[in-house]
Amino acid sequence: MSSTKSLRAGIVGFRGYSGAELVQILHRHRHVEAVPLEHRTGADALPLSADTIAREKLDVVLLATPPEASMELAPTFLAGGAKVVDLSGAFRFKSVADYTRWYKEPHHAESLLAEAAYGLPEFYRNTIRPARFVSNPGCYPTAANLALRPLVQAGAIDLQAGVICDAKSGVSGAGRKASLKTSFCEVTENFSAYSLLDHRHVPEVLQNSGLLESQFSFTAQLIPIDRGILETIYFRRSTPDFTPDHLYQLYKDAYAGERFIRIHAPGKVPDLHAVRRSNYCDIGFSQQPDGRTVVVAAIDNLVKGAAGQAIQNMNLILGLEEAEGL
Repeated sequence: MSSTKSLRAGIVGFRGYSGAELVQILHRHRHVEAVPLEHRTGADALPLSADTIAREKLDVVLLATPPEASMELAPTFLAGGAKVVDLSGAFRFKSVADYTRWYKEPHHAESLLAEAAYGLPEFYRNTIRPARFVSNPGCYPTAANLALRPLVQAGAIDLQAGVICDAKSGVSGAGRKASLKTSFCEVTENFSAYSLLDHRHVPEVLQNSGLLESQFSFTAQLIPIDRGILETIYFRRSTPDFTPDHLYQLYKDAYAGERFIRIHAPGKVPDLHAVRRSNYCDIGFSQQPDGRTVVVAAIDNLVKGAAGQAIQNMNLILGLEEAEGL
């Protein structure tokens, strides 16, 4: 272990796919050491207790846990003086009503909703950096918002015609817990849609892109690969002024200097191989003369869609270089 690792990050949920990805990224991080924390019975990690947090002098805790576990654990770590990055959906909304509607469960830590900084660095870096508590975005909304927000803000989309987002994800997005739906025999040589029009990630897209629910139709689909998200987004341009060259320049201006956003030239679109095991979001598009436009955004759901983005956020709140370890 390098002697330069002067900071310590506790990882809860290190046995899951996102948690294991966090451990792997921190293994190559020059300044932060991973400290596995066990919230279940286990002999190969430190027990999860107030004494452990104080004794281990944790600077930050990364919660790769289900929402209900994050609601229980986040207040404890914050009260103990550690900063927290939560990878679950527990604190992504600002109201209990929104959480209850979309997650179909009660919320038990309402006091932290207003404090949590939404952790999409390309949009909210200035509010993330001074925060002690960051809510990591969902994987689907990360790709959708990065693709849509610059166009919505510029008025490039005919909102009356609406936006359709067809999103396909690898099986690791469902987590590591065993289930019939994600078992090998159910997934292999199959392709299925789920949560049509009421996926719990929809409100994250709405609150960060500027779209209304009536303007956005989202379908999530499970494809038989282990990792990756590819979203195909359909809309009509608002006026003929928004030519392919104009849209390309909008993207280039919006993400100038953004290390992890790569914009393809008009007519070129990304695929999953280009982003696999990376923290990149690749965006490309094609447009017909009549204004029909298709944008394609690709990310690795376990990296830019989860652990990689969490490390970006961790680096920001610890005052480190944002891309360290990535």
